[in-house]
Amino acid sequence: MESNRDGNAGALSLGTDGAQSNASPVVLTLALCFAVALLEGLDLQSVGVAARGMAKEFGLSVAQMGIAFSAGTFGLLPGAMVGGRLADSIGRKRVLMLSAALFGVLSIATAFVSDFWMLVIVRVLTGVGLGGAMPNLIALSSEAVAPRLRGTAVSIMYCGIPLGGGIAATIGMLAVSDADWRHIFYVGGVGPLLLLPLLAWCLPESRAFAAATAQGQRATPAPMMSVLFSEGRGVSTVQLWLSYFCTLIVLYFLLNWLPSLMGSRGLARGEIGWVQILFNAGSAVGVLVLGYLMDRARMSLVIGGMYLGMIASLIGLAAAQGFSVLATAAFFAGMFIIGGQSVLYALAAAYYPTAMRGTGVGAAVAIGRIGSVVGPLAAGMLLAVGSSAAVVIGASIPVTIVAALAALTLIRRPRAAD
Repeated sequence: MESNRDGNAGALSLGTDGAQSNASPVVLTLALCFAVALLEGLDLQSVGVAARGMAKEFGLSVAQMGIAFSAGTFGLLPGAMVGGRLADSIGRKRVLMLSAALFGVLSIATAFVSDFWMLVIVRVLTGVGLGGAMPNLIALSSEAVAPRLRGTAVSIMYCGIPLGGGIAATIGMLAVSDADWRHIFYVGGVGPLLLLPLLAWCLPESRAFAAATAQGQRATPAPMMSVLFSEGRGVSTVQLWLSYFCTLIVLYFLLNWLPSLMGSRGLARGEIGWVQILFNAGSAVGVLVLGYLMDRARMSLVIGGMYLGMIASLIGLAAAQGFSVLATAAFFAGMFIIGGQSVLYALAAAYYPTAMRGTGVGAAVAIGRIGSVVGPLAAGMLLAVGSSAAVVIGASIPVTIVAALAALTLIRRPRAAD
């Protein structure tokens, strides 16, 4: 049941039962989930940063680079589906630890690949670990706080994604030459492995999940089709999937191809790095601001403004010339596109009850991951036939409009009681 709003001034109702509670478990949960998200964000952008070095060493074509970009995101799909399902069975914490261990080990393995197909296989498997982590990060964050604060909690966690991307861009800038591309995968792999003991000792399991387990719901999880489509959830599920799919087409196209597209505009290595850093800085701002507004402002205004901002920033990226204008457009693109994705993640948690949340969120993330595969591949195909950066970026605008319509109709649907 939703918490009271009449607490002491400045106090925050953080318990999932709505009562004032010790903030330490909440702070620990959000801090550790933020740390995992930071490392996930670093890994998600690592291939884009290392792309030029890998292309030179292995002699990769533009089309092959598109496949390499999509390989990791392809693994996100089964990872999210399985990770979300297991979360409702064995717990959010255990699945998150397994996922972090998997993507840590395989990120290091990426540094040892010797040819194109080995790279593709290792990145697919890395994506499985990354995909398994996200539904559990969303569930743990949203279940650590009262329902009215879920948007803020998920945004705090998800802020780690763009900041991790900023670290990836910084590592790319510090590289002496393209031959140093492996360094980013060492950093991205060692981090999650060092974090595992902290997750084991300090991360509390979701109290909402523990309560559901105590009621016997863990032993007999509802069938997946029942979770997604029964009790009036079918329309909401489809709308959520469509908004995820289309938004992630645009997001992952930019995550993977932004450095290459900026290079085609004549920017130097250092300028490309600054464009990426500003993209991720804007993302962090957008995640926090939109997450805050989601819990406090009219939802239709937040969603509508968010997608208008996406379209405007994409137009800016497509039309801009020169470093300063491109960097500014990249900042706002990150603010609205990655910030908007964090809003969608918080929305997913609101449409499924606790006992089904891992499955429902995992399915939505998995469907979105199809879009994350389609985006980089489609961009690679357009570039391979000679399309300009402006044409490739402009092609994502109609996709953004479809995502906006799906999200705006979704928020008119009833949400889960808990």
